[in-house]
Amino acid sequence: MSSARRPATSRPTSRDVARDAGVSQATVSLVLGGKWRGRVSETTAGRVRDSARELGYRPNLAARSLRLGDTRTALLVVPALTNEFFARVYTGAAAVAAEHDFGVVLYPSPDGTGPARDPFASSRTALDGVIASSMAADALGALRDAGLPLVMLDSDPGDAGAAAWVNLDITDGMRQVTEHLLGLGHRRFVHLASAVDTWTFTVRARAFHEALRAAPDTTARTVTAALDVRAGTQAAEAVLAGPGPLPTAIVCDDDILAAGACKAVRRRGLRVPDDISVTGFDDLALATAVEPELTTVRLPAEQVGRHGMEALLAVLDGRPAAQGDLPVRLVPRGSTAAARS
Repeated sequence: MSSARRPATSRPTSRDVARDAGVSQATVSLVLGGKWRGRVSETTAGRVRDSARELGYRPNLAARSLRLGDTRTALLVVPALTNEFFARVYTGAAAVAAEHDFGVVLYPSPDGTGPARDPFASSRTALDGVIASSMAADALGALRDAGLPLVMLDSDPGDAGAAAWVNLDITDGMRQVTEHLLGLGHRRFVHLASAVDTWTFTVRARAFHEALRAAPDTTARTVTAALDVRAGTQAAEAVLAGPGPLPTAIVCDDDILAAGACKAVRRRGLRVPDDISVTGFDDLALATAVEPELTTVRLPAEQVGRHGMEALLAVLDGRPAAQGDLPVRLVPRGSTAAARS
């Protein structure tokens, strides 16, 4: 056991206990929740209890009153309820949960990007574990401290605080978009990026610029916007009104921003895709509601939810969760065409 201890003024967390005992947070949750027998050795359980006692770790008041494993309920935390992607994630998670006599409680972050409030402060429902989808890096502090197994969806696999991860092959999705546009002869790009600081959008930006490096004579400008149509329209309008040659393609981080970009192109008296091609990402219902329909990347959102719930069940059973990214697919539609010479 490490001799390092946190300063007395800093409240210890379950992550501190896990680090001190040399185990995962899932193991800490099992031991302190009384579900370790048959899953964790007695020696390991003793080491976790010793670390918790020496560090002075206590779950928050409401979490202390929970009896882990009694309710067969999982908490699904999402950035917002207004995005169709997360509704489909919930559908998939709830379907698997029902097959195992589990329930899923849907819990949105207050702003979609800011820290999620501690659900134990307002909920009387005991929980077995938490599934968090596409959350900002600093949004899960209270949830991590609750001492429950945490499964991350569409999130940084380098996050040591999670018991399991389920990710999409976002890099390949953006590569498919970029190669599609390069194949159509596009060389002047604008990347309309999400202003939300999450792993998935960071990966999209990195993959886009990496794909362009292999292509000669390309230029790319990045602008950011909040995740709504109006913000996307305003950001794209500012770019199109700026100096220099117009882009031949606008690559958007999601379909909502792409819808805004299409509006901006039309407001400039231009046409999609004749003058400027536009691509989205996610393949929401919006992608086929706009005209022309969006070329976009289809993300299997329900499968993300299903795999997330299956991963949590595996963690609760002491089994290894399945690994590997879920494949994504480019869906070419009417918003992209050959670049004008």
